[in-house]
Amino acid sequence: MIPPKETKMDGKIMTVIDDLVAQGVFKVEGKQLYELSLYELIKEHMEKANL
Repeated sequence: MIPPKETKMDGKIMTVIDDLVAQGVFKVEGKQLYELSLYELIKEHMEKANL
């Protein structure tokens, strides 16, 4: 079986998730970070950056 190839979008999502985890954010509105869309992740990241 061919393993799934990581896309550029996957890399961006993981970068944002890593930044949020480094800031101590593990859940947003009761959802795990990996369950959120890139839009929701970036929105949360921007909110934390402005604090």
